[in-house]
Amino acid sequence: MDYVPGMTTENSAAPCTSEQQLRDVMVQRLIELGAARSPRVVAAFRSLPRHLAAPEADIAKTYEPEFAAITKTDENGVDISSVSAPRVQAMQIEQADIQPGMRVLEIGSGGVNAAYLAEIVGDQGHVVTVDIDRDVTQRAADFAKATGYDRNITVLTADGEHGAPGHAPFDRIIVTVQAADIPPAWIHQLNEGGRLVVPLRVRGMTRTVAFVRDGERLVSDGFELCGFVPMQGAGENRLRLLLLHDIEGEEIGLRLDDHPEPDAEGLRAALHAPRVEAWSGVTVAGDESKEHLDLWLTTVFDNLPLLTAKPAARARGLVASFSPLGIPTLVEGDSLAYRTVRPTDDPDRFELGVIGHGPCAQEIAERMVEQIQVWDQEHRSHRAHIEVHPAGTPDDRLPAGRVIDRPHTRVAITWP
Repeated sequence: MDYVPGMTTENSAAPCTSEQQLRDVMVQRLIELGAARSPRVVAAFRSLPRHLAAPEADIAKTYEPEFAAITKTDENGVDISSVSAPRVQAMQIEQADIQPGMRVLEIGSGGVNAAYLAEIVGDQGHVVTVDIDRDVTQRAADFAKATGYDRNITVLTADGEHGAPGHAPFDRIIVTVQAADIPPAWIHQLNEGGRLVVPLRVRGMTRTVAFVRDGERLVSDGFELCGFVPMQGAGENRLRLLLLHDIEGEEIGLRLDDHPEPDAEGLRAALHAPRVEAWSGVTVAGDESKEHLDLWLTTVFDNLPLLTAKPAARARGLVASFSPLGIPTLVEGDSLAYRTVRPTDDPDRFELGVIGHGPCAQEIAERMVEQIQVWDQEHRSHRAHIEVHPAGTPDDRLPAGRVIDRPHTRVAITWP
């Protein structure tokens, strides 16, 4: 039978049982994860045949909450386009607070996300989705047509850095690619009080932040740790990787994001020197996110790139911890120290500590531990506040805290 947009198990007499079951199971899991909360988001995710956007992937796989289907890589093997995981899509749409009748701009096309948005805004609303890659926009247009949402989706091939000036203003803008900066067009094409949801990379780590426009500034209203393919075009600003250990299969490196140029040889030597350990007495649950701690460390330390490693590097004991997103690592000259954990007597509690390498390992490890303790005592129950101001805004007009300067903006991070 033909697919009818909006069809669910409740309003269809004969849904495609196997696909509908996959969608129902996915939605139930998204609800359990807290990613899908509002009835409109739940209904949209229950109705859409997202597998049509990734025909190369196994159908069941496309409905797994954490599965992101890579649809294109560049000549270096870097992922440059994907259909984001359902959990991440639901999370961003909830952050955006999409309502019927709204005009929404999506920057970074894939088809599925735009269709979810179109389902929620309904026939009285409209979605514009823009991508710099014609292959990507063709896939998005094909998906919109196949699912019937081409009636209220406009697909544009253009550099998302400039938004969609011929279709502005917008009530909401959702960015589905990693951005290191926020260009003026995104702010100026957003209605006052409108929401911009963007995976903003701050000193190496990316968080999808919900901002509300307040004149020329953006004020955060929640954020979540995430991973996205990098932006292309005028706004492209990729991380640099400094390899500290280059044995194939067990590589270890530092991801640099406007950090000072490191002492590469000194750090390579340090990594292979004996480690020192410093422990904080601060514990976390096994399933407790450390993203807010990591943002605190980013706020207080100047030179904190991210340590990245292959699993084999940990298996060989070259590093004590690793994460696909990277681990904040304090660098001082030819020494480095990174966050880690160890088990406690409670099987669900782990103590936070720091591993250090190099001539100054003990000193910088202890400094990092002190800040873990400060976070625990003064900020653990708080969430950071992020504001984005135009470049050139004087310091005395910014909130007191860590300021990250980008070409278009000044990003200020403060804590209660």
